[in-house]
Amino acid sequence: MSGLRPILAAGGLATVGGLAASAAQAQGPVIEHQVAVLQGLDKVTARISPVRAPLDRPTTFGTLEIVARSCRETPPTEPPESAAFLEIRELPPASDPDGPRTALFSGWMFASSPAVSALEHPVYDVWVVDCEEALERRPDDLPDAPADDPPDDQGATDGTPPASE
Repeated sequence: MSGLRPILAAGGLATVGGLAASAAQAQGPVIEHQVAVLQGLDKVTARISPVRAPLDRPTTFGTLEIVARSCRETPPTEPPESAAFLEIRELPPASDPDGPRTALFSGWMFASSPAVSALEHPVYDVWVVDCEEALERRPDDLPDAPADDPPDDQGATDGTPPASE
């Protein structure tokens, strides 16, 4: 039994190392999107339904209210990954519409690894499939140009006179 502990410890370190590598990879370039594309499974009827969740708008699936706060995707030059930050609440029963909404999940879900961060519910499963409608970068999101010297009429920008022809 004592020989098993180093193996389990090494496996645990490998898992932690893998998660750390995933977190470091998440720091790379991402493309922000306006809509999270999800799928929901109703375990009672065994039906899978597509769910489009526009950012910051409540979307319902069965008795769940889903609010997507962010949806990010890696660029085509990177390994494919879509992730969405979701807040999922259980709506009150129809007999008590003013009842409280019960928070069930709040966090990131990843399309490539749905079991890493999953909704735990007896009737429904929800997972991320993709992101749609990429956000256009606004000019104020772009890095500022260096403000050395303003360009003059001749097009010189570094303060040196233009070359004579």
